[in-house]
Amino acid sequence: MDRGEGQQWNLAPGNLYHAPKKIVIAPNSKQIIQLQLDQKIPPIVPPKDTKYIKHIQIQSKLLSEFWGRPMYLGAHVLLPEGFDEHPNAKYPLAIFHGHFPSDFDGFRTTPPDANLKPDYNERFKLTGYNNIVQQEAYDFYKMWTGANFPRVLAIEIQHANPYYDDSYAVNSENLGPYGDAITYELIPYIEQKFRGIGEGWARFTYGGSTGGWEALAVQVKYPTEYNGCYAACPDPVDFRAFCSVNIYENKNAYFLDSPFKQTPRPGHRNYLGHVSTTVKDMNLRELALGDHSRSGQQWDIWEAVYSPVGKNGYPEPIWDKLTGDINPSVATYWRENYDLSYIIKRDWEKYGKDWEGKIKVYCGDMDNYYLNNAVYLIEEILEATENPNFNGEVDYGDRAEHCWNGDHTQPNYISRLRYHRMFIPKWAEEVKTRAPQGADLTSWRY
Repeated sequence: MDRGEGQQWNLAPGNLYHAPKKIVIAPNSKQIIQLQLDQKIPPIVPPKDTKYIKHIQIQSKLLSEFWGRPMYLGAHVLLPEGFDEHPNAKYPLAIFHGHFPSDFDGFRTTPPDANLKPDYNERFKLTGYNNIVQQEAYDFYKMWTGANFPRVLAIEIQHANPYYDDSYAVNSENLGPYGDAITYELIPYIEQKFRGIGEGWARFTYGGSTGGWEALAVQVKYPTEYNGCYAACPDPVDFRAFCSVNIYENKNAYFLDSPFKQTPRPGHRNYLGHVSTTVKDMNLRELALGDHSRSGQQWDIWEAVYSPVGKNGYPEPIWDKLTGDINPSVATYWRENYDLSYIIKRDWEKYGKDWEGKIKVYCGDMDNYYLNNAVYLIEEILEATENPNFNGEVDYGDRAEHCWNGDHTQPNYISRLRYHRMFIPKWAEEVKTRAPQGADLTSWRY
C-alpha cells in the first residue's frame, strides 16, 4: 500500500537499503560481497497548510468496500485570492489531473533568486531549468493574486493505489471504482468544505500525459458532471495507435507484422525521430520490476486499469510479456470500455449534446511516445461528428515533444504551472457560452 510516496518502492518509508559503496568484482573469483540492509527510508513529513494551499484526505466508502480495507483519497487545494475576504462567494472547481503530487506543485509566494537568469534555450542544463521553474512559479503567483485572474478553486488529486501512483480516475475491474469515488465522494467533499459551486457546469478538467488522458476520460465517462476538458499530450486515446501498436489488427506488440523478418516496434524517440528504446525493452524492464502488472510503471498500469480480472485474480494481460503476442479478447474489452475515440463515436448520438464544445486536445507532432498518432485518429472522429458538431479544438505543436500543451510560444514542457495559467482563464471565458440559464458567473469574478 502507498505510504505517502506515490507507490514508488525506492521511496517508500520503512523500506531497507544499503549505503552506497564502491566494490571491485574480480573475474573468475568466488568472492562473496556482503551487504547490510542497515538503512531505513524515513517517514514522509506531510505538507503543512498555508494561506493559499490546504491539504485534505478522506476515506472513500466505495474504494474501502472494493478493497476490503480502509482506502483514502487526497487532494491539494489552492484557494483563490480573496477567499477569506469574500465569505459569500462560491467558486468553480479547476481539476488538474496528473501523477501523484506531493504538494500543490511549484506554487511559491516569494520571488526567485535575483542572481538566477532564466535561459529558455538551455532546457536540459540543470541550472537553466531550475531558473525557469523558479520564475514560472513566481509569475504564476503574481497572476493568481492579480486583479484579472479568475477566482476558482484549483486542486491536484492524490489517488495512489496498489498498482500505481495514479488510478487513471476511472472505474476499473482491478483497481476499483476510482472514477465514481473521485466524482461523487472527493469532489463534492472539497466543494462543500471550500465553498465550491458544486454543480457540473462549474467544474472542468485539464492535465498532460496521464493527466491528459484522465481529463478527457472523465469528461467522456461523466458527460454532465464536468464542463470542459483540456487534454494535453494524452496517453493513447485511440487504441488503433496504442503508442506504436494497433492492438486490434497487429498480432504482436514487439515486432512489426512481417513474414520475413522481426523489426522491433519503436518505444521512445526524440524530436528528430531517433529511437532510444523499443516497446519490448520497456515491457521487459517492467517485468523485471514486478510480475502480474505490478511493476508500478507505465505499460503495467495501462494493463491494470483497462483489463478485466484474469483467472489468477490479477489483470488479464493484453499481450504476453515475454513474446509480445496480443490477446484479441482482451483488446476487445479495452475497446468497449477505455478506447476514448471509439466510445465517443459509439455514443455520440446519446451524449453528443453533453460533449459539445467541451473537448480540447493538444499534442506535439513528434511526441516521444508516438501519442500524436492516436490524436490524429480521434481528430478524424471528432471532425466527422454531426447534430451537433463537436465544436472543440485539436491542435499540434510543430516538432514538439512530450508534453506539449498548446502553447505555441514555448515548444517544450517546463512545469505544471503552465497548465493552470493557460487553461483556467481560457475556461472562464468559454463557460459563458455553456453555463445554464441563471448560473452564477459573476460572484467569483471579483
